[in-house]
Amino acid sequence: MRAMVLDKPRQALQLRDVEKPRPSKGQLLVRIATCAVCRTDLHVADGELPDPKLPLIPGHQIVGHVEEIGEELNSKFQVGDRVGIPWLGWTDGKCAFCRSNRENLCDQARFTGYTIDGGYAEFTVADARFCFHLPDRYDDVEVAPLLCAGLIGYRSYRKTGDARRLGMYGFGNAAHLIAQIALYEGRDLFVFTRPGDMETQQNAKALGANWAGGSDELPPEKLDAAIIFASVGPLVPAALRALAKGGIVVCGGIHMSDIPSFPYADLWEERIITSVANLTRRDGDEFFDIVPRVRVLTKTETFRLEEANVALDRFRAGELKGTAVLVMDVN
Repeated sequence: MRAMVLDKPRQALQLRDVEKPRPSKGQLLVRIATCAVCRTDLHVADGELPDPKLPLIPGHQIVGHVEEIGEELNSKFQVGDRVGIPWLGWTDGKCAFCRSNRENLCDQARFTGYTIDGGYAEFTVADARFCFHLPDRYDDVEVAPLLCAGLIGYRSYRKTGDARRLGMYGFGNAAHLIAQIALYEGRDLFVFTRPGDMETQQNAKALGANWAGGSDELPPEKLDAAIIFASVGPLVPAALRALAKGGIVVCGGIHMSDIPSFPYADLWEERIITSVANLTRRDGDEFFDIVPRVRVLTKTETFRLEEANVALDRFRAGELKGTAVLVMDVN
């Protein structure tokens, strides 16, 4: 099968003909239709995340169809079913984190497109327990970004509780998806972009945001919660200054630049800073239940498998107008 392979961080992916995988017990062999490109793929390719499997097939927003089922009893999937394969690919199910419904923190966890080969290929194998049925209303391209930008964004959003005034720092793919859910649920939305990015601010207002401005500005009202989608550490103290008493700042990325020091007074009055690590299967079940009701819309740009480096380069340069999605030639 064809695959785009990372041999070493900070090098271009290589198009190769590699052996088609075979499913082991409990696994699905999936013929891949699409795989969306995530910022985490950039962090892996650029050497910002430690100890990836090498050589590695990246990609963890995978949409495909079950071609073969490994030995397993009572599988929830059948041959031909469409499935989604996310970032969290395996946990041990036995550690203290797994036994307390925090499988996203499992010390032995394995991750698709990082410590397990992923979706920049024509086929992959995946643990059936960590795959999802996908809503029928989306085609293979439209649904791919929901498998990370959507899922991790949703977990970040749920950590804000019932916050009425919600801020979002960075308005890329994940923020655009989650903003639609927040507005559907009646939140007041305040969007922060790069200073001077009037186009993105206008897009946020057109979507329904109450206010949009630069990340160097304060909103017209104090926020009950803020989600930081941009991987920029200095946004953390900026968001703290925008919070009301008891507010929470949720850092939604797997990687972030260093957070600068800030006065304790900015944290006082029971303000909270928290990160989001990975996702749980429960997050996915809840997310794919609400998404069709909200009718969340995704924005995408498609690329052929062999154009994966082009997609990554354009993502790195900020030149994409939607989520890059690799489309496989399955003929």
